[in-house]
Amino acid sequence: MANGAWCLYLIECRNGSWYAGITNHLDARYAAHVAGRGARYTRANPPLRLLGFREYPDRSSASRAEWAIRQLPRERKLGFLMGG
Repeated sequence: MANGAWCLYLIECRNGSWYAGITNHLDARYAAHVAGRGARYTRANPPLRLLGFREYPDRSSASRAEWAIRQLPRERKLGFLMGG
């Protein structure tokens, strides 16, 4: 992913949960989560791995996708992320 493009990403946390977020600098944002400087949720539940991401043309569409993926049951989130 090229830095500067907005994307929705999904992280698997140590407690087994999945965290969804958006960014336009995925490598730096994931590194912040790992270092404990990311979202409050990932500070309390450190990430194990990046499950994947999906690019969007702008922040607005990435934000709408973040809202949409959070409404889905867990078993449908990866499919949504992969464009299904």
